[in-house]
Amino acid sequence: MAVRDLGALLASPGGVRGLRVFVREDLNVPVKGGVVGDDTRIRAALPTLRRLAEAGAKVVVASHLGRPKGKVDPAASLRPVAEVLSKRLGLPVAFAADCVGPEAERAVAELPEGGVCLLENLRFHPGEEKNDAAFAAALARLADVYVNDAFGTAHRAHASTAGMVGLVARRAAGDLMRSELEHLRVVLEPKRPLVCLLGGAKVSDKLAVLEALAARADVLAVGGAMAYTFLRARGEATGASLVEADRVEDARRVVAAAEAAGHRLLLPIDHLVAERLDAGAPTRVVREIPDGWMGVDIGPETASLYCAEVQRAGTVFWNGPMGVFEIDPFAGGTKAVAKAVAESSAVSVVGGGDSLAAVNKTGVAAQITHLSTGGGASLEYVQGLVLPGVAALEG
Repeated sequence: MAVRDLGALLASPGGVRGLRVFVREDLNVPVKGGVVGDDTRIRAALPTLRRLAEAGAKVVVASHLGRPKGKVDPAASLRPVAEVLSKRLGLPVAFAADCVGPEAERAVAELPEGGVCLLENLRFHPGEEKNDAAFAAALARLADVYVNDAFGTAHRAHASTAGMVGLVARRAAGDLMRSELEHLRVVLEPKRPLVCLLGGAKVSDKLAVLEALAARADVLAVGGAMAYTFLRARGEATGASLVEADRVEDARRVVAAAEAAGHRLLLPIDHLVAERLDAGAPTRVVREIPDGWMGVDIGPETASLYCAEVQRAGTVFWNGPMGVFEIDPFAGGTKAVAKAVAESSAVSVVGGGDSLAAVNKTGVAAQITHLSTGGGASLEYVQGLVLPGVAALEG
């Protein structure tokens, strides 16, 4: 069953004027000392919230922030987010001190048509992550219409993404959710060749997507620390680099899956190595990592190899940095890949917090076809897995 989009919802008889529209957003932004450090996710939510407010809905916004583990934690309050959201929307945003119960119900009841209210952190209640039926019912009591715009949490079967949805008569995907699904679908139905670049620290974190993309992608280029587990599996020296010894057989299985599909799995052929993870540490470029040294970035030849594949691609999917990019001397490979993806004529999709940070740091975000706000969700989606938050909208 197709997911109804926001446009169809707004165009339906009677529209949403005067109705309480519960919007699940992903406003999980960095907050330190009551100050929002990066409002990218807040800005991504604006189109859906603006359309609903302009249509006269009573907009009830819900999100989580951090991992308070079912307990009230003032440091994880969404109150600072409400202030930034109000400024970005150009509208007053009321704040409810709870997401269910009398406080939330009072705040929602006081909303005028076109008004917006942000509920307190969903994860202050253990029922959110447990998808508890009673908690889901309490959330549903705040809604006449349900809209999920939080692709970043669509892979979680939580009360606000799955449990409450069937309790609300009308439902739809928000603009951000719709955009994510449409753009990520091109990885499942790509223009060939499909080139996937995967980085990050551990094979264990991305084993499932590595196996899926090895069978799907024409070229799978591996970077980051997890490349050293693959190199160990091939019998190459890895020095003091991070290696998951218990995942070496898994790495061999991924390589075998690529070979069985007639695809190419690329590993670094040279490396930037350092004696320690420190910006002032001595570094050198090597083909074989010596004892006592650790790989901290792909080398220049590897970067050229990966970038050349990107330039020949019809579709590019990138998730994960090529090295320890947060330390400037170790960021060269990641920056080179970011520039290549931006300059490519391919349809390009970049996902994952670190990859997005690298794209922004390199100043090429505007040249990427789609920047996915959902790291884990995007990885599960490109594997072809069913996302609970999307499936709930189809029900």
